[in-house]
Amino acid sequence: MNIKNTFFTLLVLVFQVSYISANNNPFPSINIKTLDGKTVNTNDYTSKGKITVVSFWATWCTPCKRELDVINEVYGEWAEKYNVQLLAITIDDARGLTKVPAMVQSKGWEFTVLADSKQELQQALNFQTIPQTFLLNEKGEIVYAHNGYNPGDEIELEHKIAELAAKK
Repeated sequence: MNIKNTFFTLLVLVFQVSYISANNNPFPSINIKTLDGKTVNTNDYTSKGKITVVSFWATWCTPCKRELDVINEVYGEWAEKYNVQLLAITIDDARGLTKVPAMVQSKGWEFTVLADSKQELQQALNFQTIPQTFLLNEKGEIVYAHNGYNPGDEIELEHKIAELAAKK
């Protein structure tokens, strides 16, 4: 890929993030599952008046697990400081989903983990790449979106969370 194509691709991604950020689109109301198989609706979590981080991941996605591991290290502090909640939503299919509970337990993740094994929520949000992270305001509106993970992305995410918390 040449420099012009790379620049154009980055410009499109920035525009997409800006578009999502500027429009405060409501997070979709979709039925998904808890790890024990109970059906829940995303509104059960996003309409609680809390700032919400939603991170889509899968057991086979190394950057996803790295991101969630790093966020887990600061999650307790974020929850206390900003009254934020994190929903880690796996897109693993039924076969991969069998690995999720043991992985969550072994990693000691302290946030809510849900499953979108039919990828209905992923389709409603229209994204392909994981990790995919959305930040929702206390009204359940998407105010920021980011895909991929590089060390330090959690710092930018915390800045966005702090900005939202300051507006309350």
